[in-house]
Amino acid sequence: MANRTDPAAKSIHGTNPQNLVEKILRSKIYQNTYWKEQCFGLTAETLVDKAMELDHLGGTYGGSRKPTPFMCLILKMLQIQPDKEIVVEFIKNDEYKYVRVLGAFYMRLTGSVTDVYRYLEPLYNDYRKLRLKLSEGKFCLTHVDEVIDELLTKDYSCDIALPRVQKRWTLEACGLLEPRRSALEDDFEEEEEKEEEEQAMDSVEDDTHEKASIPFIFLCYVNYYRGRSPIRERDRDRRRDRQYRDRDYERDYGRGRERDRDRDRDRDRERDRDKDRDRDRERDRHRLRDDRDYGRERERERDREGRERERRDRERGRRRSRSRSRSRDRRDRDHEDGDHRKRRTRGSVSPRRRPEEDGSTRDEPKKKKEKKEKKSDGTDHPDPEIAEANRLRASLGLKPLK
Repeated sequence: MANRTDPAAKSIHGTNPQNLVEKILRSKIYQNTYWKEQCFGLTAETLVDKAMELDHLGGTYGGSRKPTPFMCLILKMLQIQPDKEIVVEFIKNDEYKYVRVLGAFYMRLTGSVTDVYRYLEPLYNDYRKLRLKLSEGKFCLTHVDEVIDELLTKDYSCDIALPRVQKRWTLEACGLLEPRRSALEDDFEEEEEKEEEEQAMDSVEDDTHEKASIPFIFLCYVNYYRGRSPIRERDRDRRRDRQYRDRDYERDYGRGRERDRDRDRDRDRERDRDKDRDRDRERDRHRLRDDRDYGRERERERDREGRERERRDRERGRRRSRSRSRSRDRRDRDHEDGDHRKRRTRGSVSPRRRPEEDGSTRDEPKKKKEKKEKKSDGTDHPDPEIAEANRLRASLGLKPLK
């Protein structure tokens, strides 16, 4: 209920007045302590007291982007929508400068184009100082005329997007506004009138003293050129030249400031570009160093694997030569003992001889088959590693290795 717009409020720019403040900023204001404690139940009459207590202006500040009391009161004015006469009285208030700025900001958000120029342009003559709270939470010094210029020329102010307004010259061309008249022109005209009166009085006094000795034709000449005195014309030309010169100086000074600002911006951009380039070079240097170290590690790993492979090959060759020497020694021993002949005589049994006569049984062929089966398993391979692998493969039912 406290955050709803007044039912009697009219839509501004075709929308709810509170929608002129962005939703994120509006939600932050609703959650702010100042809004809940100080802005609850305010009316157009009691709002003046809170506006008189303001001591700074600004949008949001800090890491959590807290809204300032100035923004809370702006949203409250959009919520209750005070009358135009009250807002105009805010703008015309000379005693409290923050009340004037509050009314001017509200008029910029809700007023028509003609009202914005009509009520805000006279505030260019207000040079009083203001405290502005920056987004970092610090304060800086500004003036009322600077704030008014920002409201009339910029698209954003105090973290709020301002409604678009037409340029003044387009409104003057359409006849909606009269040409702007500076307040300093009246002062210049008064000074010129005073100087002309003083010069006229001095010329009259001089005429009374010299009238008796001056010929009639010369008096007519003086009376004819009195309204167009060369001295007065020269002074007027000097004043006009001084005004033009001051105006040109201000324009050139503004251009010089813009040029210096552009130069500083280009210098900062070049400095950032150099930093990025140095950072990229350092990154590439580290990447090359890492790649070089990785290549060295890979080479060391390959050398280590090659040495390990050579060592395994040498061990395998030693074991193979050792097994060959063992089998050769066993064969020599068998030859010496005559076992070789016995095996051949046993294997070549005569068919005429009966098994009962030579004392052999019918189990000998079975034993030979068992020996052949054992030899076919590959477990008696001369290489111990291959023999061990064949035992495992035989237990698993696989074919032996040769």
